[in-house]
Amino acid sequence: MIPQVAVELSYCIVNTEHRELLQRCLDAVARERASVVYDTEVLVLDNASRDGSATAARRHPAGAEVIGLRKRRGKGENDSALLERARGRFCLMLNEDSELLPGATEALRTSLIEHPRAGAAGAALYDPNSVRQPSAWRFPGPATALAGALLAHRRFTVQSRGERVREVHWAQSAALMVRRDAAEEIGWFDPEFFVYSDEVDFCRRLRDAGWRTLYVPAARAIHHEQLVRGPIPQRRIVEFSRNRDRYMRKHHSAGAAWVVRWLTAWTYFLRTVAALVLPGHDPRRYWRHVRATLGPERGEGLREAAAELNRGPRL
Repeated sequence: MIPQVAVELSYCIVNTEHRELLQRCLDAVARERASVVYDTEVLVLDNASRDGSATAARRHPAGAEVIGLRKRRGKGENDSALLERARGRFCLMLNEDSELLPGATEALRTSLIEHPRAGAAGAALYDPNSVRQPSAWRFPGPATALAGALLAHRRFTVQSRGERVREVHWAQSAALMVRRDAAEEIGWFDPEFFVYSDEVDFCRRLRDAGWRTLYVPAARAIHHEQLVRGPIPQRRIVEFSRNRDRYMRKHHSAGAAWVVRWLTAWTYFLRTVAALVLPGHDPRRYWRHVRATLGPERGEGLREAAAELNRGPRL
């Protein structure tokens, strides 16, 4: 019997209909794998894409094991499936639109080794123009919602600042390294979060179990989502609002969830008014956020869109 090689780190990538971005992500992963001295593996979960993503991933020189789904599922469920399948002591969770910059893997791994009670470590995210984007924040709640309503969100809520490793409340999962044992201890990601707020809930449950989350500015990644322009689909706005409210009701009281709804709606209302006079801003976009925030139980989100796709074309 051939002994199984111990894997130090697993790259875990979920892709949904973004073949070209996935290839760029895998290009960066291949470069990172070549730069480290320990054993790694690459897992790609293709979320029922119809653009040839799974085939492209299998042919990529990164050497990924590809899990091709026939039915589209939510991000929380897919990330959990990858973590359960992974053999690595550490798992680097990546979106298909994330492109690791040189040294990111080792910077994240080193931070987790140096902080044994850290269950997760997030990278600094940049747009394609090398502008750093917020990527770590305080947990949502009435206080952070009030900061937003007072237009002080960046000062009091954003925690991804500075050039040293620091403890934060939660970090974005576009490039998030997870200690697998810690993830298993808390039961992986919650599948009830179809997309959005899944990593917020994950980091909150880590903290409740005695683990910490770190922000590691030396680990850098380009997040190509920042290229998105134009109107945001209504279903995405609904899903975003729905899962923010789900997080609040899960971790706070009903009264706190109600306060956050109204303070957040007020923040978007102020943006709606400002967009009426500021060039390049669409007030209808912010107004849709107002309505979805006040009524997160109404409308169809990305979960319904996936269910519709899974049913197939109507005859």
